[in-house]
Amino acid sequence: MSIANVVRKDFKDVRRAKLVWAPAALYTMFMLLFFWGQSNGPANPNFYSLIQGLAGIGGVMLIPLIALVAAYLSIAGERESGSIKFLLGLPNSRSDVVLGKLLARSAVVAAGLLVSFAVAVLAAMVFVPDMTFEYADYAVFVALTLLYALTYVGVAVSISAVSSSRSRAMGGAIGFFFVFNLVWNFLPVSPRNMVQFLADKLGTDVSQNTLDLIWASSPTGAYFGSLQFLDTPQFAGGMSGSSPFYLEAWFMVVILVAWLVVPLALGIWRFQRAELG
Repeated sequence: MSIANVVRKDFKDVRRAKLVWAPAALYTMFMLLFFWGQSNGPANPNFYSLIQGLAGIGGVMLIPLIALVAAYLSIAGERESGSIKFLLGLPNSRSDVVLGKLLARSAVVAAGLLVSFAVAVLAAMVFVPDMTFEYADYAVFVALTLLYALTYVGVAVSISAVSSSRSRAMGGAIGFFFVFNLVWNFLPVSPRNMVQFLADKLGTDVSQNTLDLIWASSPTGAYFGSLQFLDTPQFAGGMSGSSPFYLEAWFMVVILVAWLVVPLALGIWRFQRAELG
């Protein structure tokens, strides 16, 4: 029951924070602008092309930022203010606090995103009424996007659990986003490109499957890879087209779950041993 107590208290606190809801509102605005732009595009827009656009809008920047902003101060903020001692004295164990924060912040993020996705359906009906809307595939897209968002929430809570101050938590969240989103998947110095560069210099070969797995090892890469569940060419992500098991959509989900579970376990382990004085 103590986890439930943490969830209730934290949800009440965070749902009133404008900083948490602002990125979700921004994502909704971008969705509306995107569908409005499509109304001036092709006469018969393709549903999967539109979903690809929504995935690009959210997956690259907005969804990670929504999750990180919602959760990076979840524990570190209370440690710096000293209110964490009150929370632990209710009584709640330290693992209860971490898991409760995860569930509360995940609920807030999921609620905001679900509102955005509902608005997107209405926007599609208004701005592109001639398009055939594939509701089943849209539900798959929403589910995968929520898992991606919750992965970033878990990472942010874990960073917060191991940080003794707001500034360290902020630095950790920004650093994670920069390394495992921008650098890993989108910059010329990405690990995939660096491995290919070194292989060329050494005169050795690296299989395309290996390079694709490196690309998909980040949460963002795994998210785009998981969209292969929609079974259309648009969602090959950074993949080459070949499909050993470790490049299939289900394994991308395994990678996302690993990014949720492993950092969280490390965060709980470190928080249980942290000095809170």
